[in-house]
Amino acid sequence: MDPILTTSLIIFGLILALAGFVGCILPIIPGPPLGYIALLILSFAKNWEPFNVTFWVIMGGLTVLVTILDYIVPAAGAKKYGASKWGVWGSLIGLLVGFFVFPPFGMFVGGFVGAVAGELLAGRERGKALRAGWGAFVGNMVGMGLKLGLCGVMLYFYIKGIF
Repeated sequence: MDPILTTSLIIFGLILALAGFVGCILPIIPGPPLGYIALLILSFAKNWEPFNVTFWVIMGGLTVLVTILDYIVPAAGAKKYGASKWGVWGSLIGLLVGFFVFPPFGMFVGGFVGAVAGELLAGRERGKALRAGWGAFVGNMVGMGLKLGLCGVMLYFYIKGIF
């Protein structure tokens, strides 16, 4: 392969890997899938030498798992802390509104406030509503931690694969 094309692909892959990291915080960008695509680009640029089939299966499985858990964990966190459907929906709506009002940190505040508001609208008492909001916040943090961890591992292997 042409050295200029190889270098261009490696740089493009690195940009995707870094965008994957950003995607761990911003919900619009799919973080782990971008990290996986970056690894694919690096492998293509390096004639499929840096990684073996076992690596691809494990990374692909982890990417799918973490992506699915990213949608399940926040709702499960809210549920674990006693949220009703109103609280879970309020948390999701609050995440979206918070993202657009004060990105990216508004997601966390919005998720919390949305869960609390949803619970209060459902007629729950203030203490239970605050507990549900806390559950949504904890669930969001766990989901983000999983994504950051996986993207960090992918970035490590990306940089290691370059050399």
